[in-house]
Amino acid sequence: MIEEGEAAGDRNRGSTKGRRASAREPRDRAGFAVTRAVAALPGERAVEIVERKGLGHPDSICDAVAEEFSLALARFYLEQTGAILHHNVDKTLLAAGASRPRFGGGAVLEPMRLFLAGRASPARDGTSAPVTEIAEQAARGWIERNLRAVDSRNHVVVSNLVRPGSVELVDLFDRQRESRIPLANDTSCGVGYAPLSETERIVLAVERHLTSDASHAIAPALGEDVKVMAVRQGEAVRLTIACAMIDSALRDSADYAKAKRQARELALEAAGRVSSLDVSAAVNAADDPDSDRIYLTVTGTSAEAGDDGQAGRGNRSNGLIAPGRPMTMESVAGKNPVNHVGKLYNLVAGLASHRLVEALPDVSAAECRLVSRIGAPIDEPDLVEVQLSGADPESDRELARAATAIVDEELDRLPRLAEELVSGALAVGRWPLRG
Repeated sequence: MIEEGEAAGDRNRGSTKGRRASAREPRDRAGFAVTRAVAALPGERAVEIVERKGLGHPDSICDAVAEEFSLALARFYLEQTGAILHHNVDKTLLAAGASRPRFGGGAVLEPMRLFLAGRASPARDGTSAPVTEIAEQAARGWIERNLRAVDSRNHVVVSNLVRPGSVELVDLFDRQRESRIPLANDTSCGVGYAPLSETERIVLAVERHLTSDASHAIAPALGEDVKVMAVRQGEAVRLTIACAMIDSALRDSADYAKAKRQARELALEAAGRVSSLDVSAAVNAADDPDSDRIYLTVTGTSAEAGDDGQAGRGNRSNGLIAPGRPMTMESVAGKNPVNHVGKLYNLVAGLASHRLVEALPDVSAAECRLVSRIGAPIDEPDLVEVQLSGADPESDRELARAATAIVDEELDRLPRLAEELVSGALAVGRWPLRG
């Protein structure tokens, strides 16, 4: 808890031109609200729904490639110029190819196509950025590391559609050299919450286990395109799992049936490690073996033939899709880590919520919402809303001050998040975000 006189926003801070002296100006408290949550948490409700699109899902591929591309650009800019230059490469699209899977090994007839679009600074101080080369290396490198049955050269065509950014947004980005605090490039919102419910932990654990090297050693037919949908009613959780099977690892329909049983057993094993709820699971529920309609693929992902993908349509910044939680449609992956509040505010809201629960014993759960105003310093949101469960900050002034101080500390760290993202200490789509 903080002492009287240490109200959040009164701590010292580095100076910025025109706005602050060496003593940090307090944040606008008119735009800062700490309240008690009135609705029941998702894990306490009679029904809960949670989804995760797995590692090899087409939407997840687009998110991962966009983020990999952004981080590769950031590293190049840092190495060549000493600073991350303006870029946003968050508009990745995957157009599915065509394939003919069969037991023992089929063929990819037409490659999937990855279109990487967005904006990137092509040059600065005489240094040219080989954007097309960086895009190719980032996309193919991620695929080679994560999709073991995809031939990154023959199964994928990468098209770079990135162009220079608009003069206005590049100028806004560059003004941080004068202010020393990046200025928000958009009017946007970010949300976060903590802790995860049991159902959310189950979904994360199941997908991670099914796409792990350990599971692939046991059941080599399991592809990386795994989608997990959980429905909890009371203490019972039903999992519906879609898992693309790799044809070259299967001799016949009996092998396929065995792989489905293995996937179910592995899923229940993972769920049992993180929860005592009554969990059941169905794998590839749409199969019709009598008509030879099964989820068989050449590459372990539906992107080879039947399913397109797009960045921003999948998991939120913590790796989950949970309609009972605060959510935003903001696409996070691929946005620049310096001043794009659509990325940074979602990450900070999640980090702040986690810290609130961890640091305040009377708080059982927290939600955080941040709203930016374009052109304002990123560490000065137009609105901060914090909702706490298990405690009433409206009647506990000390708790409210402590919660405000914690959120302020996370806002103070905003200018340093780019370094954490580039180093891998912080990651999009991972829970916990930092670690």
